[in-house]
Amino acid sequence: MHDSDESEEAFAETKLIEAIENQIAADDPPAAKATCNKLTLVGYPRDEILQMMALVLAQEIRLMLDADRPFDRDGYELALRRLPELPEDPNEN
Repeated sequence: MHDSDESEEAFAETKLIEAIENQIAADDPPAAKATCNKLTLVGYPRDEILQMMALVLAQEIRLMLDADRPFDRDGYELALRRLPELPEDPNEN
């Protein structure tokens, strides 16, 4: 991986985590705060929680772009509620 690829990946991760933090603070969608609270209660550290939630958001964005469809809020919330079980990556099949 080139330095520019790594810096772009780090930038994207930072922005995804910021989006998750904003969702938790705004309680919108409600599943964001509920998932954060649930994972905190079972002992996950906050940085790990944010990373898992960011992976879910990234996957939904990727699916949205790949399928040229709108953001699936219901599907996103369902995937958040399933954490710590990560959603399957459809590109890995």
